[in-house]
Amino acid sequence: MLNIPSPEITPEHIYLSRRKFMSGASKIMLGAALTVACSDQTESSNSDFDSGNRQTDRDNLGDSWTSYKSITNYNNFYEFSVNKERVAVMAQDLRISPWEIEVGGMVKNPGRYHVDDLLSKFDQEERVYRLRCVEGWSMVIPWTGFPLRRLLDEVEPTMNARYVRFETLYDPVQLPGQNDGWYSWPYVEGLRLDEASHDLTILATGIYGRALLPQNGAPLRLVVPWKYGFKSIKSIVRMDLVSEQPVSLWMKAAPVEYGFYANVNPNVHHPRWSQDTERRIGELQRRKTLLFNGYAEQVDNLYTNMDLKIHF
Repeated sequence: MLNIPSPEITPEHIYLSRRKFMSGASKIMLGAALTVACSDQTESSNSDFDSGNRQTDRDNLGDSWTSYKSITNYNNFYEFSVNKERVAVMAQDLRISPWEIEVGGMVKNPGRYHVDDLLSKFDQEERVYRLRCVEGWSMVIPWTGFPLRRLLDEVEPTMNARYVRFETLYDPVQLPGQNDGWYSWPYVEGLRLDEASHDLTILATGIYGRALLPQNGAPLRLVVPWKYGFKSIKSIVRMDLVSEQPVSLWMKAAPVEYGFYANVNPNVHHPRWSQDTERRIGELQRRKTLLFNGYAEQVDNLYTNMDLKIHF
């Protein structure tokens, strides 16, 4: 098993205390979590876990966690709006319970899982990851979730399975952005099976020790920290193991601009955004972008002998 840098894993005493929260996560999803409407008052009135001790709440590179307010109020989620600052308000009424995800395709044990089942079946962990958007901004987020490989191990991919295709909820009534005919809805993304099985890849169920909010992809989203944020598909309802490389929503919309891999790479520029530097939300100055978002030591072996400028 790959070793994750110790600063990115919650100390045991903190993790065990937060397990109490996760045991009731499904109830929070339905009720109280939706009332945490990301106001200034809410953020300042919560426990020290929310306000954060910035001397210790840092990632493995020493960077402070992005504030809960910023994480839950600055969101790319085109199913609601292209305006990042409107998504949180528009997403409040999304029905996230009950919620099921179907896992099928080239697997020995296809199944349909309620989110409650996943929360009870797989121990929840905290992973502090950097999130890098292709638009040139970034965050540091303390996610709660579990490695995707655990679910993959349960369904048992067959020998012919090479990729995982992910699909988000399609509901133009609840997700008004899906009425935009420019995009091929629903949102689809994909990973190579070895990428999906990598220990850094998680299915996230929470942020800052709370249940995931709709604007952040509740109740279940993918997080792949060495790739640009658009790969981390939100509000997942279906996963299929397939033999052919999936075509994502963004690959269909702009194939010259968006490749399948979407690895963070300062040497490969998007036509509209340089990838040399990034703006960390909450900071004024820009910082250099790191290859694979700073996770090269853990993942560069996935791309041995690949030309990363071609396989972008």
